[in-house]
Amino acid sequence: MRFSNFGPLSVLIGWLISVPVQADMQFQTQEYRLKLEVVAEGLSHPWSIAFLPSGGQLVTERDGRLRLIQQDQLHPDPIAGVPDVAATGQGGLLDVVLHPDYENNQLIYLSYADATAEGLTTRVMRARLQNHALHDAEVIFEALPRSSAGHHFGGRMVFDQAGFLYLSVGDRGERARAQQGDDHAGSIVRLHDDGSVPADNPFVENPAVRDELYTLGNRNPQGITVHPQTGEVWSSEHGPRGGDEINRIMAGMNYGWPEVTYGVNYIGTTITEHTELPGMVSPLLHWTPSIAPSGITFYTGDDFPAWQGQLFNGALKDRLISRVSVTYEQGEYQLQEEERFLQGFGQRIRDIRQSPDGVLWILTDETRGQVVRLRPASD
Repeated sequence: MRFSNFGPLSVLIGWLISVPVQADMQFQTQEYRLKLEVVAEGLSHPWSIAFLPSGGQLVTERDGRLRLIQQDQLHPDPIAGVPDVAATGQGGLLDVVLHPDYENNQLIYLSYADATAEGLTTRVMRARLQNHALHDAEVIFEALPRSSAGHHFGGRMVFDQAGFLYLSVGDRGERARAQQGDDHAGSIVRLHDDGSVPADNPFVENPAVRDELYTLGNRNPQGITVHPQTGEVWSSEHGPRGGDEINRIMAGMNYGWPEVTYGVNYIGTTITEHTELPGMVSPLLHWTPSIAPSGITFYTGDDFPAWQGQLFNGALKDRLISRVSVTYEQGEYQLQEEERFLQGFGQRIRDIRQSPDGVLWILTDETRGQVVRLRPASD
């Protein structure tokens, strides 16, 4: 398997701003001139967006509100029935996804940080969305054991094409936990839509490993998506200082953290001498220095034909979008970062998603965050 460090970069700086983007701002990339359309603003650290069949959007705010956008208008009232969340550190209300059969059952899923006397953890709740409120709410998963750390909750979710639900759980800042099979921390979890364990999960016959685990050795995955052709689940993962990763998520695999990494401790000291080891999966691509990748999506729309099949990654630290080409040759994926844009944008990109009609949307992780749509600029 070949993976790239940087490769030749083409860094394009658009409008250099440090304030929220104004409506219809334009900037140039390698192939296209883009227009940024602000759909909603004034949101408190928006974290995730889901697209309703009716054409509306659900957006989570990390401090615990679920918001509805309809016809490009933000509903003034948050949706009722959201659980109490632990909005501390990196925790709070995180991801929102729709059930694959949402049109018939109106089920949505929320991931969030939860606090009890035993500490903090990542939970998933399922509920029915009706009349601007959540009904029949039930917690279907809780990562155990809890701990006091206020970071590395993971929390990204996706349904694959077979209807299985995947959830990332960070290592909670306690790196050794990612290699412990009796611990949900530092893993990708795979569940049925009701939270039960699929019979073909890779560790169900191993009493030393929790049945819900699909992978181990993950530090803090903050992006997760499904390959549109193969149906495979892919993720982006925060490294420490360097060593951010893109991974193809495969059953029963160990992704190495903290035994292998391209990063170092934040103070510059060595974590491990190893960047690869037998039995541990190497990343398809890594960023060193770190960009702090967030949401990811494969582009399959018609607005930008030259980008079809490529992987788009939001970034928090470097406040940009990374465009990565993906090819499959002789049984191996080859990834190459082709371009970085929105540098100088001045806002942390928390999520990037493609809507069902093929349009790219981004969320900015700011105290007055925005929901922004990317369109081709007219001549």
